[in-house]
Amino acid sequence: MKTYAIRRKTAWKGPDELGATAELSKQVAASDFPDQIRWIRSYVIDEPDGSLGTICIYEASNPEAIRGHAEKVGMPADEILDVAEVVVVDAD
Repeated sequence: MKTYAIRRKTAWKGPDELGATAELSKQVAASDFPDQIRWIRSYVIDEPDGSLGTICIYEASNPEAIRGHAEKVGMPADEILDVAEVVVVDAD
């Protein structure tokens, strides 16, 4: 599996909607894509229009698995980027 960064722009109106989508995302990943994707973490972005977006870090078999998962959950996958390398300056 490869590591990907997924940009989801202006996807949620607020934290409650984001939280509900996150729960559904975990369920769909486990039931429909158990060997194809693994959600590692997300960074929530305050968008200029007041909505929330995210930058999500996934391991996946390919971008198509990420798109299929996003479509099934009903969330965008506006941009999918291959992560070439991870540089850790300070551990989390």
